[in-house]
Amino acid sequence: MSSTVIDIPIKEGEIDLNKKKKIQFPLLFNAASLIEKTCKDYDMRKVMHSIKVGIALVLVSLLYLLDPLFKKVGENAMWAIMTVVVVFEFYAGATLSKGLNRGIGTIVGGGLGCLVAIIADEVGRIGNAIAVGTSVFIFGAAATYFRMVPKIKRRYDYGVMIFILTFNLVVVSGVRADKVMELARERLSTIGMGFAVCIFTSLLIFPIWASDELHNSTANKFEKLACCIEGCFENYFRICSEKDSQPSVNDNSCKSVLHSKSNEESLANFARWEPWHGKFGLSHPWEKYLQMGEVLRELAATILSLKGCVQSPRQPSSVIRLKIKEPCEIVGLTLVWTLRELGENITKMKKCRAKVIIAPKLQSMKLELSQVTSVLGSQENGDGLAIASFVFLLVEMVEKVEELAKEVEELGEIAEFQSK
Repeated sequence: MSSTVIDIPIKEGEIDLNKKKKIQFPLLFNAASLIEKTCKDYDMRKVMHSIKVGIALVLVSLLYLLDPLFKKVGENAMWAIMTVVVVFEFYAGATLSKGLNRGIGTIVGGGLGCLVAIIADEVGRIGNAIAVGTSVFIFGAAATYFRMVPKIKRRYDYGVMIFILTFNLVVVSGVRADKVMELARERLSTIGMGFAVCIFTSLLIFPIWASDELHNSTANKFEKLACCIEGCFENYFRICSEKDSQPSVNDNSCKSVLHSKSNEESLANFARWEPWHGKFGLSHPWEKYLQMGEVLRELAATILSLKGCVQSPRQPSSVIRLKIKEPCEIVGLTLVWTLRELGENITKMKKCRAKVIIAPKLQSMKLELSQVTSVLGSQENGDGLAIASFVFLLVEMVEKVEELAKEVEELGEIAEFQSK
């Protein structure tokens, strides 16, 4: 026998038990939703980085806690702790970059500062003030100017800043030359200890590589844009049978690609500082990732324009869109397949045969679009203009994908990816 379930409606004045619980315990439900959201955004690497920073701080704190070490370094142990706090970064390349910049800036600034202090001490009282003031002005102004040079600012900005700080601290201190040398030696040694602890914990305890992040994020962008293109085509031609529905394209992934330039440049800069590890050597062509990123952002901008075309209130009639549906869908499927193929080649580090496989398909897509343009001549101005805008954006996308294929092929050749 089959049973029948009868829903008993809730009378007026009665409160649903589930709703009553939510009313009684709003903070509990808010906390549960917050925990659920946090778990979704959970990244184990962040937890590991936090643990590594804690380990590094404990190690440098031993300079204070252990009497034999404290007797040797004294109060200068605080420079080791400051070095860990300032230098330790999320990525191993960033830690190396800041550490080496700090070390070189301290050595060069301290050395020049000691030299100027010795010369100023030999000159005399009045000459001492003139020599110190002149040197501070010349070296401070020159270093500040070089900080604004793009190439230096991109890779050595922190080192130049430390140079200015160290040079001024040593020169303006006004102590005797022998004490200046002793002070510089002691501080440099404790800074070196802090840097050594940072390198040990960053590189040897579950290292987080900027090169891996840049490589994987670049490959993922191909998939993101492929999904956006699929959404645009589905919504554009779906309205042919659903007149009342409005197209809605999720463009969050596309916007994330469009706004990724600063993050890419930072990751590429950190990756250049990282030692050989895993799949990436010392001479890996990171500049090619930046070039691909530029083309990907141009493609993302074109997709957003296509989204605007899809969501425009002035659309051609359903009959006209049915005429161009088949060739346009062929173009869309080919673009999606090509982007995913390129992303897979980057992920697996396989050589891409763009000239042999991808280029002929993209050329045939241009021929498909030329068939669509033949429909424009027999249409009225409004419908013809709408279709022309749509087709123009498709042609732009085909050209951008063709350019991406060439970039991926060049990357495989320079980086010596494996052949399929």
